[in-house]
Amino acid sequence: MNEIGMGISEAERAVEAAIVTVAAWSGKRLRYRAVLGGISNTNFQIEVEDDPVRYFLKVPGKGTEMFIDRKAAVAASKQAEEIGIGPMTFDYLNHLDIEIAEFIQGRRPSTHRDFSDPAIRGEAVRAYRRFHQAPALPLTKTVFDMIDEHDEQVRQLRGYQPPDHAWLRRQYLEARAALEASGLDLAACFNDPMPGNFLIGDDKSIMLIDFEYASNNERLYDLAIWSGEMFFSEQIDREIIEEYFGRYDTAHHARFIVLKALADIKWSTWAMVQNRISTLDFDFYKYGIWKHMRARSIITDPRWPSLLKTL
Repeated sequence: MNEIGMGISEAERAVEAAIVTVAAWSGKRLRYRAVLGGISNTNFQIEVEDDPVRYFLKVPGKGTEMFIDRKAAVAASKQAEEIGIGPMTFDYLNHLDIEIAEFIQGRRPSTHRDFSDPAIRGEAVRAYRRFHQAPALPLTKTVFDMIDEHDEQVRQLRGYQPPDHAWLRRQYLEARAALEASGLDLAACFNDPMPGNFLIGDDKSIMLIDFEYASNNERLYDLAIWSGEMFFSEQIDREIIEEYFGRYDTAHHARFIVLKALADIKWSTWAMVQNRISTLDFDFYKYGIWKHMRARSIITDPRWPSLLKTL
């Protein structure tokens, strides 16, 4: 753990300058260390003298204001706390767009392997359902809004576009038209199912962290993007649908698969924005290329036209 004054990097010095301004911590010995994980921001654990709470502090990454509404993220974090699926939050540095939450002890970040356990998958589905059933968030941002936003940002930044970008764009617009014609089912959505954003307890219970991308969005998109992130099979997708809705439905499954493709388009395009602006040590180009490839694999499936008709 570093003491105040020991910071070497720009991020460490920024954290020191910020935490010494917290009135509740005035006069206390403060220590901090970097926390690994995440591909957009710089994270730290904070220890405060005589305080049993350990704090998690997030410093926004360069350029993330292009697609993250920090006030909306704080509101979503607070809502998750209130319904019991997120950590305690603290408004000490909200004015600096620096999030502070409880550093939850006794839980560990999930891995992809964890979700091969049906009991853990079931807990995650129930956590999603609780968040979806909560009141609407202050920000409505659908997957369509996200894709259009990132597409324009890539254009302005002169970022990488795949050779078949125009074709992918047409497939997205066709899928969007079909989904909008069927009607969107908006709910408070998490929108960011990286494994590290699920904290697992010894009892296999789940808590969610990191609500930067949370918004009112298509309900099934939230489950579809989670499935894609965890590489679930279609059989597991069927089980998720049955667990969530209480029964399996082919129309829900068609919607699920189409939304998986849109999720990959969204994150592949997001990655190409990050590839132009981020200073973090992460290969966003490789990540984006892989997401493009998986989106194509879904769209070129012979079932794609019938899936759109089923919506």
